[in-house]
Amino acid sequence: MIRKTLIAAVLAASFAGITATAAAAVYVRVAPPEPRVETVPAPRANRTWVAGHYQYRNGRYHWVPGTWVRDRRGYVYNQPRWVENNGRWKYESGNWRRRDNDHDGVPNGQDRSPNNPGRS
Repeated sequence: MIRKTLIAAVLAASFAGITATAAAAVYVRVAPPEPRVETVPAPRANRTWVAGHYQYRNGRYHWVPGTWVRDRRGYVYNQPRWVENNGRWKYESGNWRRRDNDHDGVPNGQDRSPNNPGRS
């Protein structure tokens, strides 16, 4: 019993470390270079293209080439990007968010009328 508890505690601690690392923001004072020109392949069934982008590691920018990711039903993909605020650049990694066609803040799966034209 003690062994199982110890293993569970170690696993929980390791997942907590991963979550904290993933949530950590990256701020840089030097603007990222212009994105490279990529040839986007023809669309693929059940896949979303993640455009190539720069990541900042070890004191410099590194190019990450574009790739395909598997679609998630009911979600839309936000591309990774750099956002400038007062001379500091923050990297926002790509992520999935629930689809919200009428932009009312209620995901389509929980919205009684997800395509209501009266909402903005």
